[in-house]
Amino acid sequence: MAGLFESFTERLAADWKQRKAEERLSRNYRCRCGTPVFFRNTQCLTCKSALGYLPEATSIVTLNIGPEPGVVHAEGHAEPYKLCANRETPAGCNWLLPAADPHPLCIACRLNRTIPNLDDANNADYWSRIERAKRRLVAQLLAVGLPVKSKLDEDPERGLMFDFLRSPSGGPAVMTGHANGLITINVEEADDVKREKIKHDLHEPYRTLLGHFRHEVGHYYWDRLVRDSAWLAPFRELFGDERASYVEALKRNYEQGPPTDWANSYISSYATTHPWEDWAETWAHYLHIVDSLGTALGFGLEAGDLDYTTIKPFTLDDLYARDDPGAPRFLSVLNSWIEMIMVLNELARSLGEPDFYPFVMSKPVVAKLQLVQMIVAGERNEAAASQSAA
Repeated sequence: MAGLFESFTERLAADWKQRKAEERLSRNYRCRCGTPVFFRNTQCLTCKSALGYLPEATSIVTLNIGPEPGVVHAEGHAEPYKLCANRETPAGCNWLLPAADPHPLCIACRLNRTIPNLDDANNADYWSRIERAKRRLVAQLLAVGLPVKSKLDEDPERGLMFDFLRSPSGGPAVMTGHANGLITINVEEADDVKREKIKHDLHEPYRTLLGHFRHEVGHYYWDRLVRDSAWLAPFRELFGDERASYVEALKRNYEQGPPTDWANSYISSYATTHPWEDWAETWAHYLHIVDSLGTALGFGLEAGDLDYTTIKPFTLDDLYARDDPGAPRFLSVLNSWIEMIMVLNELARSLGEPDFYPFVMSKPVVAKLQLVQMIVAGERNEAAASQSAA
């Protein structure tokens, strides 16, 4: 009987140790006193040290308050920093930014164009939950090397920004969506009861705040990385022609629902609606995979004597571009992740909870995921080359 993560670690351990810190996406953090701390923490519960998240190090760091007003020093880092201005608001932001940066907000908070009216206690709670999910999204985007600039004051043409809105009483409903770099989130998605009701009513197997962010930012990066690029032809080959009427596609989906055999080619039933939605759903699942696997590796997750002989791994023949230099690694990561998620789903069932990952991947979905990986890697490599030339 093979150990589940025996082959997993054999395939990935060497590569993992060689990867840059910003690509690891580990969530295994410790205070200087040795106590485990977590992504959202602002203080160590053991030694009471102040904590902050340092985006360029992709890590929680212990803070020392400097003699200069408003300046903090991160343990192990020479550069002085300051706290995000949203640290003491309901957002509870624990991120840092360089002390010399004239902006009062960190790289994640400066993406906000509109926040809900905080005089309403519910809105304050909703915003707090939304910001936690958004920071996790932004941390991952930065870690994998994707461009993240505020549309408000950093990159008006190609940047990103958020509106967090709540439907007025008796007024029109706020629709979560993306348009030209603006992502709108209905803050009531942060209400667990309301979100679960929508999930039930729409027969969705999965609906989370982080999932919303990952899906909608997929639309943004399609505009940014695919629309006017050499990736457009491969996109159309796998996902379809996005020039098909989106309005008609939504109408058809509403009236007829997804095809009965949708699982043979799509990651979700909603992905069948239109090539744009197929892309956004696939993109979101790519981010799910990368973040969850990075977290598992960061904690040294392993298990012995677990039987996974029923799993048939995907092969190079299942990929979109089997000759791509990154194909073997992508395949190794994907198969390892599937092994891991099988155990996590069983753990959830053993506690009487729904599956952590209630989806099944088909070969066409794997091909689409590889294309997403290739596009992300291409952007990261291009950015690295530009920095080296500068």
